[in-house]
Amino acid sequence: MTETTLSSEASARTWRESLRLYLQPASLRMLLLGFSAGLPLLLVLGTLSFRLREAGIDRSTIGYLSWVGLAYGVKWMWAPLVDRLPIPWLTARLGRRRSWLLLSQAFIMTGLVGMALNDPTQLLGPLVACALAVAVASATQDIALDAYRIESAEVNAQAALAATYQTGYRLAMIWAGAGVLWIAARAQGAETMGYAQAAWQTAYLVMAVSLLPGMLMVLGSPEPVPAPMKPARNVAEWVQGALVDPFADFWRRYRWQAVLVLALIAVYRISDVVMGIMANPFYVDMGFTKDEVAAVTKVYGVVMTLVGAFIGGVLSARWGVMRILMLGAILSAASNLLFAWLSGVGHDVTALIWVVSADNLASGIASAAFIAYLSSLTNISYSATQYALLSSMMLLLPKFIAGFSGEFVNAYGYAYFFQATAWLGLPVLLLVALASRVRPAA
Repeated sequence: MTETTLSSEASARTWRESLRLYLQPASLRMLLLGFSAGLPLLLVLGTLSFRLREAGIDRSTIGYLSWVGLAYGVKWMWAPLVDRLPIPWLTARLGRRRSWLLLSQAFIMTGLVGMALNDPTQLLGPLVACALAVAVASATQDIALDAYRIESAEVNAQAALAATYQTGYRLAMIWAGAGVLWIAARAQGAETMGYAQAAWQTAYLVMAVSLLPGMLMVLGSPEPVPAPMKPARNVAEWVQGALVDPFADFWRRYRWQAVLVLALIAVYRISDVVMGIMANPFYVDMGFTKDEVAAVTKVYGVVMTLVGAFIGGVLSARWGVMRILMLGAILSAASNLLFAWLSGVGHDVTALIWVVSADNLASGIASAAFIAYLSSLTNISYSATQYALLSSMMLLLPKFIAGFSGEFVNAYGYAYFFQATAWLGLPVLLLVALASRVRPAA
C-alpha cells in the first residue's frame, strides 16, 4: 500500500471512525501491555538510585550500578532470537509473540520480588543481580511487544495502537516513580526517619504484583498472524538476513556520511542521560522527602514531558525536524544549568518545581524531534531492525559515561557536575548542524 493511498484513506475517514480506533480491542490491549512495558524501567534506574542513596550507598557506587541500564542499549543483539526462536512447549501453546511476552514478564516479576527481599544495607550484590535480570527481561519484553503491536493491526490503525501503548507506558512510569515512593512513604510512616527496608520491600512487592494485569492480558489475547518469513537454509543465511543486510543497507545509503549520522545518534541525549543518573541522589542529599519527589518529579515532571513531546511534534511538523533537533539540544543542555543553580538554593520545593518543569519540557521537545529523526533514517524494508539498532545506540555511550557520574560528584560536588553535563551538549550542536546537510544516496 502506497503512502498516497494511506493518506487518501485517512482523509476519507470521519472523526467518529478515527476516534473509534481507540476503542478497538487491539488498542485497549496495548494500554495494559504498554503499562507492563513501562513499569520496570524506573524500578531498575531512577527509583532504585533514590532507594540506594537513602540506604547510604556511596554516589560512585550508584553511578556504576547505572550500567544495568545498558541492557536496553544492547537489546538488538538478541532481538533476532526473540523474533525467530521458539520457546519449547510455550510457543506451541501461545504462539511466537505471546510466549516471549509471557516469559519475559515472568522473569520481570521474579526479579522485582528479588529486589524487594534483598536489603542493600546488608548485601548489595543480590539486589544488583536481580536488577540486571529485570533490565534484560524488560528489554526482551520491549522487543516482543514491538513485534506484537506491529502485527496486531493494519497500517491505518497503528497510530492508535502507538498512542494507547504510550499512554499505558507513561502511566506505568508515574506508578513506578511516584507510586513506589508514595507506597514506601506510607509503609514507613512519618515517625520513622532514614532508610526502612520493610517499607521498600512492600513497595517493590506491590510493583511486582502490578505486572499481573499485563500477564493476564497476554494469556487472554489472540496471537497475531505472523508475518511471512523466508526460511533460512543455513545459519549463515539467517545471520545475513537478520543482521548483515540491515547494516549494509544503511551504509550503502549514507556512505561516509553514516559516520556523522551515527556520531550524532550516539551523543544527542548525553546531557540528559549523564545528569539523570545523579538526579535522585541529588534530591535525597538536598533533603527532599519521598512525597515531594513523587509529586514534583514523578507526576508533574512526566506531565511536562508529555507537553514537551506534543510541542516538539507540532514544531517539527511546522519548521522541520533538524531545526527542532537543534532547539532540543540547546534546551536540554541549558536546563542542566538550572540544577546547578538549585544545588545552591537547597531544599526549596517551589524552585524544584520550576527546574523540573523546564528540564522535562526540554526533554520532551528533544525526544519528539529525535524519534522523528531516527524514523527518517530507516529503510522501510528493514524498519524494525534498523530502528532497534539506532535507538539502542543512542544509549550506549551516555550510559557508559554516566557510570562515572558518582565519582565526579564526590570529587567536585553537584554544582560543577551539572555544569559539566551542560558542556557535554556543545559537541551535539556542531553535529546537528553538520548532519542537517546529510542526504541519503538515491
